Parts: sequence; C-alpha cells; structure tokens
Amino acid sequence: MEAQETVHCRGHPLVLGTHLTTFEVTREEHLTENGNCLIGVAADKGCAGLSAVFKEVLAHDDAVLVTRLECGGSMAVVKSCGSSRFALDHPADMVWRRSPFVCGRTIGILSDCVAATLPEALIRSLAAGKEMVITLTVTRPG
Repeated sequence: MEAQETVHCRGHPLVLGTHLTTFEVTREEHLTENGNCLIGVAADKGCAGLSAVFKEVLAHDDAVLVTRLECGGSMAVVKSCGSSRFALDHPADMVWRRSPFVCGRTIGILSDCVAATLPEALIRSLAAGKEMVITLTVTRPG
C-alpha cells in the first residue's frame, strides 16, 4: 500500500534550522526567532488537508513515511514512522519528530532527521525565502 502527497511552501528570513528534536512546516505566513523548528511557512496544507487515502495509510504502526524536501537546488530525504495514534487533524501545521510523541500536528515520529541536521544549503535557501516542494510518500506492507 502506498500514497503520496505534495506540499508547497516557502522559507522565511527567520528560518534558523537549529531545533534538536523536530522540524515543522506551517500554513501560517509569519515566523518569530523562537520558531527554530519551523523550516517552511505559507504551506498549501496542514495535516488536516492531507487526503483521506494518505491519512489511512500513514495511521498505522507499520507505516513508513519518506519526506523529500527540495529548495533552491538542495534536497534532503527524511525517513519517519507512522502511527495508529495519529490524529492528523491540525489545520495549519505538520511536525516531524525524533521522539514517539504524537499530537494532532504530528505527521512523522522517530524521524532520522530534524531541523538541526538538515543540510546547511537547504537551510540557507529557506532563509532566503525560496519556494520549497515537499513530497510525502507513505508505504506499508500488504
């Protein structure tokens, strides 16, 4: 079983990419210096905007989410786990977490990459306000 989504957003001059346990994309337009996990603003969807098919595949403990972040000629691929505990109902935010913590904003847990480990060139492009394309591919056995 597989499903795919594409999310479009942009960077912001205050993208720092220094958070040690998460990274986040939001539909909100603005960012403060406290938002060091935020890497993208003005996204065209939050968790609630994902398709029903995508949510169904992701909301299982055996689901694997591969997130491809592309911006300004730089790219990162992040591998995360899905969960049967996912609500995927936040209207504005998507958060990828290193931990197993789950809330309505969580799209991936046990992620192998966080804001602080994303490529520097990607963070520079985002801080320059460039557009980012996020490709989400979720798979699960059977």
